Amino acid sequence: MSDLKIQFGRRLRILRKQADLTQEELAESTGLTIESISNIERGIYGPKFDNLEKIAKVINIEVKELFDF
Repeated sequence: MSDLKIQFGRRLRILRKQADLTQEELAESTGLTIESISNIERGIYGPKFDNLEKIAKVINIEVKELFDF
């Protein structure tokens, strides 16, 4: 696993929890699977650009904030 994916995943988990969302709620709101959200948060996969935008919109942040780590 790359360090960038791990850092991104940790950041996403923090932001998701601050938004008071479960993985299931984030997945449902973005059209992704719970497994996808879990894999991103664990640093197994990085999200596609389209999914970055969806995630940021649901969490109500700018995309660049996902990378503030």
